[in-house]
Amino acid sequence: MSKKTKNSNRLKDRAQEVQNDELTEALSSEQSASNRGVTKKTLAFMLSFAWREKRSLYLLYLIRFIGSALGQLKILLLPKLLVDELMAVIGGESADQHLRRIIVFAAITVVAELLSNVLINIADSKRNVYSQIFNTRFSEMLSAKSMGMEFAYTENPKVLDKQNEAKEGISWYSGGLVSILDCLYQVIFNLLLMTVSVGVIAVYCPLLLPVQIVLMLLVCYFKYRNQLINTEFFLKLAKGNRIFGYVLYELAEFCYGKDIRMYDSGDMMCNKGEKLGKMQVGLWADQAHRQLKNDFGSDLANALRDGVSYLYMGLRVLWGKITVGEFTLSVSAASALYQSLMGIGQNLQQVGEKCNYAYRFLEFLDYPDSAVHGDKPVTGTEHVIEFRDVSFKYPRAEEYTLRHVNITIRPNEHLSIVGLNGAGKTTFIKLLCRLYDVTEGAILVDGVDIREYSEEEYRKLFSVVFQDFAIFAFSLRENIEMGNVEFEKDDADKRDARIRETLSLSGLKEDAEKLPNGLDTTLYKSFDEKGTEPSGGQRQKTAISRALYRNAPVVILDEPTAALDPVAEYDIYRKFDTLVGQKSAIYISHRLSSCKFCDRIAVFSEGTIKEYGTHDELVGISDGIYAEMFHAQAQYYVG
Repeated sequence: MSKKTKNSNRLKDRAQEVQNDELTEALSSEQSASNRGVTKKTLAFMLSFAWREKRSLYLLYLIRFIGSALGQLKILLLPKLLVDELMAVIGGESADQHLRRIIVFAAITVVAELLSNVLINIADSKRNVYSQIFNTRFSEMLSAKSMGMEFAYTENPKVLDKQNEAKEGISWYSGGLVSILDCLYQVIFNLLLMTVSVGVIAVYCPLLLPVQIVLMLLVCYFKYRNQLINTEFFLKLAKGNRIFGYVLYELAEFCYGKDIRMYDSGDMMCNKGEKLGKMQVGLWADQAHRQLKNDFGSDLANALRDGVSYLYMGLRVLWGKITVGEFTLSVSAASALYQSLMGIGQNLQQVGEKCNYAYRFLEFLDYPDSAVHGDKPVTGTEHVIEFRDVSFKYPRAEEYTLRHVNITIRPNEHLSIVGLNGAGKTTFIKLLCRLYDVTEGAILVDGVDIREYSEEEYRKLFSVVFQDFAIFAFSLRENIEMGNVEFEKDDADKRDARIRETLSLSGLKEDAEKLPNGLDTTLYKSFDEKGTEPSGGQRQKTAISRALYRNAPVVILDEPTAALDPVAEYDIYRKFDTLVGQKSAIYISHRLSSCKFCDRIAVFSEGTIKEYGTHDELVGISDGIYAEMFHAQAQYYVG
């Protein structure tokens, strides 16, 4: 066996392994999410990301810490000082002696309250801005990851569910980076507050400490059980949320309006949304019901804590062990201790819970972009394309879409592909563009398995107009250029000249010249009320212009005239040689008259190539598939 054949088999086996195993196993996050390293890994990412993007966020937390410390000073110490002064007056001492101190303490209280609120408000307002910045960055990262993933994954429901978990986990459920760091900040602040509170209680009411700690641990236990329930239902709700959002939000977009109105399906859509909504509400109700007993246990522990604490401190006053001012300080310290202990417990749990949700985002970012990354450069301007015994079935499908396809496309050859719907024509194009990898066999370009090429370099070989092409709510210029880096270094006039040339070839030039802002006119009115709504034919011509602008050595046109009127279609056919020039071209069409413009015709049927030859050769086969299709269409044009 040759080295090239071994390498090809290795690539094939690796690609099959990724498609069949990675899709079902690599995204299994339940096991990794329960790992203790999840919180550590997520926190490390969040802390480093914040330091890299907006390190001044840490200064805001310092400002907030100072403000919160002033607030606690007002709560803990100042009431005790004021009560001591008042009790001295009530005890018979001269009011004049203590009035000045009362005024000073009251003034300190006002200043501490004011400064505390001002510092906290400053920090919080800035943190809210930073939160939006981080959320935007995460959305950009999620979008970039989604666009860079292997195309097969974009049609896989499991991957789509995981994508939705990542989107909701990093935003709605976790609250984002700032929300996670807020919980971490609260843990640190409450640790310091706990230390101060323990010191006060140890001096005045030492037996209060074990009561507070035991009951706090009991409350934390109930909270922890609720956290586990939250995580369980997060996984159940993620898929439902995606479907629910599609039915009630995406279908409300105007682009679906014609079909929904013409088929009077509004009630059906709403009923479907209502059904899904009830399913979601049922899950939420089940979640709330299961958490109810934990909430009751937590409330009972809190009630016991308050009762025991106030009884013990009250008795200490009656026994003369502490003064009324010290009682006030002890009450404040006990409250602060409980709040700090609860804050530590709750926020530690929330850090874990939020990191668990946000970890879905990190998992999605770590998911492999494509099956196999080659690194070979593509050289030359003319290429030989060969399908060598290629068979293919879609992931999770049982039947093969293509079987034993063998064909060679020579440099500058124009190939027409015809066949009935479902024959495998578009799948053939997806494999050639490496949107999917073959299941069996190999696709070679210049004798090299395409999986060995650099993915980015390989796809530069093709200018494609897909059957289900996309036109975006950008300007006409942007829709044609599509960020084509090959021409970005050219000056604006040169790029505009190239765009106008492609518009002329596609037949869109006259329509483009009538646009209010020329090439900079926005298509659709989704984001620009002055935008234009292109017709179906104009959209198709725009897609053809985009493919021509790229100027790749291989042009692929999948039903490029489906939305065009007969005159525009004939104009495309008439200029076919000019459109593709001295390039290799693959042309898919149900209109067999277009086949006359091509050198060879491949007839697909039952997932393979049944006939192959020129138009004259195939039409001359009396019982052939192509001849039958051609004569069936011709009868409508011949009197």
